[in-house]
Amino acid sequence: MIKLFRNFYEDKNVLITGHTGFIGSWLSIWLNELGANVIGYALHPYTKEDNFVSAKLQEKIVNIYGDIRNFDKVKLIVKKYKPDIILHLAAQPIVRKSYEIPKETYDINVGGTINILEAFRRNNSVKVLINVTTDKVYENREWIWGYREKDRLGGYDPYSSSKACSDLITSAYESSYFNSRNDETRKIVSTVRIGNVIGGGDWQEDRLIPDCMRAIKNNKEIFIRNPQSIRPWQFVLEPMRGCLMLTKKMWAENEKFSGAWNFGPDIRSSYCVKDIVNKIIKYIGRGTIKILESQESNVFHETISLMLDNSKAYKFLDWKPEININDTVKLLCDWYMEENVDYDFDVQQIESYIKLITL
Repeated sequence: MIKLFRNFYEDKNVLITGHTGFIGSWLSIWLNELGANVIGYALHPYTKEDNFVSAKLQEKIVNIYGDIRNFDKVKLIVKKYKPDIILHLAAQPIVRKSYEIPKETYDINVGGTINILEAFRRNNSVKVLINVTTDKVYENREWIWGYREKDRLGGYDPYSSSKACSDLITSAYESSYFNSRNDETRKIVSTVRIGNVIGGGDWQEDRLIPDCMRAIKNNKEIFIRNPQSIRPWQFVLEPMRGCLMLTKKMWAENEKFSGAWNFGPDIRSSYCVKDIVNKIIKYIGRGTIKILESQESNVFHETISLMLDNSKAYKFLDWKPEININDTVKLLCDWYMEENVDYDFDVQQIESYIKLITL
């Protein structure tokens, strides 16, 4: 596992915001296994079944509970732990919830990003910052081709709009403060836009995979909205591999690798919602679907199709999605159906993923 990044992360101090979340927990485990000194800052985990809790990750890393909106605490943590690298994942991540709490969504996703950028700007110890956003930052025109990093940003709903704002603010800080040619003080910042990420350990509400797994475990029908909506599905470790590759390049080659980067699924991983649920049912061996009628589902606006163009990542990082949808379904189902998920089980999943991409 360490050979994949040639010992780059060994003994580096890495601050991860949102480390108790679905994606953040996997990234924290991977970095811990790479020998990094991981400092996590986030709210308490969402449920007692979350990956962070199952892995007892608080025993493996420096674990700090706190709100990304608390600027004084964010500043104090960066000053105290002197991270070399900051990976910013803390967010209010649910589209439908953003309709219910728009102000809180903007406060977290926009204000929280500003707090991290300010702490980054004011501390000489930190060299690299990556702000992880989403494919939903693009002004979605329902194109059949993928969005490129220079395409227009937008966001129909409060969540998507707030992440687009976060992306734009990061770009403004990059232009305003981080273009110094002094190698001793140079800071490099990028944004990473990731696609529809799935995998084990996510128990958020209003997400297809957690909702599906809760229903199967409780022997209930799986309710799905918009069964024909097409999504490009991506295993959680795929974009995280991209982040780790990009961080290494940013550290070594500076501003050449700053800016925006897409790490999205392959077009071959685009399936409609109903087909993905059927793949899960087939692999697990049980489960039934109930399609919600429009009046039952009370849906807000949802995109029909959204793809990312990964050409830039492929050209400059030699990164591309590696595993197919069947391997993705297998890995996520194995996690949810495992009775004794722990840190070692997560490490085994990371190792299984690495084997798949290095075959």
